[in-house]
Amino acid sequence: MLRRWGWLAALAPLGAASLLYVVIARGFLAGAVDPSLGWPLLGILPLFAFSMWLLTASTARSALFLAWAATAMAVGSAYETFVLTNPDVLREPWYPIFNLVGLTASTVASAAFVSMFATFPTGIPERRWQRISVGLFWVPVVAVPFSLLVVPHVLTVQVHAEQGAGIPNPFALPVLAWADPIVEWIVYLWPAVFLALAVLISRAFFGDPEVRVRTRLMAWLTFAMVVSYSLTLFIPENVIANAAVLVLLTAIPLVAIHGILRHGAFDVAAADRARLVTRSSNVLITVLYGIAVVAPAVLLVDRLTPLGIAFLTGLIALALLPVRGWLQRWIHRVVFGDRDRQLAMLSQLGSELERTAEPNDLLTHLAAAVADGLGASWVRIRLAASDGALTTSPAGVAGDVVGEPIEAVDLVHADEVLGRIDVGPRHRGEYSDAERTLLRTVAGQAAASVANIRLTARLAEQLVELTASRERLMAAQDDERRRLERDLHDGIQQDIVAQIAGLRLARNRLERGQLGPAELSELQQQARQTLTDLRELAHGIHPPVLSDNGLVAAIESGAARYPIPLAVDADARVRSERYPDDVETTTYYVVREALANTAKHANATMATVALARTDGRLRVSIRDDGCGLGAVLPSSAASGGLANIRDRVAVLRGTVRISSGSPSGGGTTVDVDLPVRDFAAADRAGSPSP
Repeated sequence: MLRRWGWLAALAPLGAASLLYVVIARGFLAGAVDPSLGWPLLGILPLFAFSMWLLTASTARSALFLAWAATAMAVGSAYETFVLTNPDVLREPWYPIFNLVGLTASTVASAAFVSMFATFPTGIPERRWQRISVGLFWVPVVAVPFSLLVVPHVLTVQVHAEQGAGIPNPFALPVLAWADPIVEWIVYLWPAVFLALAVLISRAFFGDPEVRVRTRLMAWLTFAMVVSYSLTLFIPENVIANAAVLVLLTAIPLVAIHGILRHGAFDVAAADRARLVTRSSNVLITVLYGIAVVAPAVLLVDRLTPLGIAFLTGLIALALLPVRGWLQRWIHRVVFGDRDRQLAMLSQLGSELERTAEPNDLLTHLAAAVADGLGASWVRIRLAASDGALTTSPAGVAGDVVGEPIEAVDLVHADEVLGRIDVGPRHRGEYSDAERTLLRTVAGQAAASVANIRLTARLAEQLVELTASRERLMAAQDDERRRLERDLHDGIQQDIVAQIAGLRLARNRLERGQLGPAELSELQQQARQTLTDLRELAHGIHPPVLSDNGLVAAIESGAARYPIPLAVDADARVRSERYPDDVETTTYYVVREALANTAKHANATMATVALARTDGRLRVSIRDDGCGLGAVLPSSAASGGLANIRDRVAVLRGTVRISSGSPSGGGTTVDVDLPVRDFAAADRAGSPSP
């Protein structure tokens, strides 16, 4: 960190002072118009401003390379300006030494540029030979001082090589003249350029897939700059080539910003990319805006009056102001997304969620809104089933689902995962952090609506089931009344009629003196049998032992009459505790119904009934070793006795689970879970348990 700020403190004043000198010398002190002022203003200044900002945001070596290059270009431009505005300096004896300033600036700029291009975006290549090559890029900088002793003429910047060839170098040693071609070849950077291209090609086209993706755009920019710059060397007056170099130089910050945003170039953290890209873009746009406003007036300073210069500057400033604002908004939209459209999407989505009542409609509207707000190629929304797995129906889909999702976010409400939103690739570019935040916001907003609609659907299903359950209970009650009526009519009623007839005969025989004790004994025995039958009938309706001795005693009282061995297992708490009548009655008849099904259909050799009281719930499990039912039955699959069990338990807000080992055996298990905490508390608050 200190090293980075140290370089910033050294390079920023040096580059800024050099550019300021160039603008003053060429724009204000020169006697004639100097069109070459466009190079430092339009080419060097934006790059220098961006590189200085980059030093404040990055510690990557490539950021330092770019700062060195921009500063060296500014120093080189100041050197060239000084020489052009003071031509007599060429005849001074110390000029060959002074020339080293311009030559060193040129070689440093070239070496830093090729280093940045070849090692983009971090400044450290992947292969060992590539890292060694980066060190060789800087050999020309080291060779510059030796040119003063080797080259017999002044070795100027390559663009002005012919001019330097006519100026003798009094410091050259004849004994070293043989090294002149080698030094010139090295200083003019041709070996370094070829080596840098080799490193760049190996990384951009033959490196790892990730490296190829990150370096490809900068590689093409490098090739374009090499071609354009080469044309300026061989055809100095080529306006198109000079303009191309200027445009490509200005494009370096744009490519760098693209690298930061897409690939984290210059080691910029993902959390800082959007903020730093926006800030750097604003700085770059401001610099270009200022240059565009001032440059025409500077270039035409000798052709316009002061009033004309002020008028032209103001006119250009007003004309370019909308362009500046549009560029800033466009970059902000690219980085953070279209906030206006996204806010409108959220507002519209809220209205849609309030109006939509059907799950399919809700998911469809939600998928379409997300796809439109994020610019996604497709969006798919799936809900979670009771076991947590994502279902395919109902589902909301926008676009053609192709491939795997790029982004995904869960629909979570009250710590329950209700579903997931899968988002496909973006139509253009990648999703920004702001768009991911928007996706999470939409998911949070929609989760409550999805939960409400699911709750409404569940309540509707429960209402339908409750209505059907009540109808079944009423039908069962009607059947039970008809059975009682039939039993009374066909059984006990006939016995009582027979007893009345017997009593009439006994009275007649008594009047005639023919009645004997045996006949009365027979009538008494018939009355006892009728009483027994009444008790059996009452036991079928509500056994007295259930009211007198409790649930466990009532279940055990029927164990002796059960056709197969039956074991009743109840813990001490269940045996000692009494429950409200509806709980005990429901539990008793559930057990009785389950055992009746076992006796009729299971072909079992034994059965067990287990009762336990835990966590405010009464848990009852009826098991047998019979032929089984084959699978866990859903509530809609049960009928007859199983439906009666479910209906009775549902009245008390309990649950039933009926399972079987296998279709051919393994037995059947009926697990019943009834809430009893509130009932037991109310019972203890009233009369004490017997």
